[in-house]
Amino acid sequence: MNGREQISSPKRTKEIIQRYKFSFKKSLGQNFLIDQNILDKIVEAAELDSSAGALEIGPGIGALTERLAQTAGAVTAVEIDRRLIPILRDVLSPYPHVKVRNDDVLKVDLKELFAEDFAGVERVSVVANLPYYVTTPILMKLLEEKLPLDNIVVMIQKEVAERMAASPGGKEYGSLSIAVQYYSEPELVCKVPKTVFIPEPNVESAVIRLKVRQQPPVEVADELHFFEVVQACFVQRRKTIANNLKARYFPQEGRERLEALLAEAGIEPTRRGETLSIEEYARLSGVLLAAGIA
Repeated sequence: MNGREQISSPKRTKEIIQRYKFSFKKSLGQNFLIDQNILDKIVEAAELDSSAGALEIGPGIGALTERLAQTAGAVTAVEIDRRLIPILRDVLSPYPHVKVRNDDVLKVDLKELFAEDFAGVERVSVVANLPYYVTTPILMKLLEEKLPLDNIVVMIQKEVAERMAASPGGKEYGSLSIAVQYYSEPELVCKVPKTVFIPEPNVESAVIRLKVRQQPPVEVADELHFFEVVQACFVQRRKTIANNLKARYFPQEGRERLEALLAEAGIEPTRRGETLSIEEYARLSGVLLAAGIA
């Protein structure tokens, strides 16, 4: 700690906003966290220490960045809004191991960033209060690029967090649940009320930790095909597996071939997409692929 009031305190947040005459851009989903307790829970969930690095996306005015700097050995904050760069460089000047980049994380070469910024640490976690309008694209980029990541700990919309962590059988479970669980083990850390942000968002929030898997929980011959099959089964949630798959893969044929393939995969054609486990989807994808259905 540097003796100054923490950036996350409501008083200091308001002072920084006023000093720099900063105005919030709704299009960038800017909501600044002003609760030290929530910040502590986020950083604790990331399991950081001086041997670890932290990548933050969308640091705002640096409330979470400051907490990361007090814990991790190297911190990189990627901020798309260039108006925030001088603010961040000023408020984070006491922390020489913090690097601020003015970039769109969806366009950054993350493997290059990791090689440049985290060469001196043993492991890296992504820790962020993500802009809600780009939550899924950012998380899928982080997971699909198979980066050398330990944890991803992010504050996101509560409804999206619940979908990511959902088990088969419930209405929250869908293609996003399967994609996230293929690459990671999700765990809800805490729910976050609207009142701990300036300005208050319109939705409830939650912190989720994604423990990045070294190996997927299932073996698939073709990942792209696997995810296409999953997507196909959720195109119309109220339809059966057989009806969704027929529309996607067998539009001109009768049902006999499809039902024979489902039987081979051990899946009843009357089931709906949300009832299938990730193992069943892997088996189904394998059977369809072996039959030349792609």
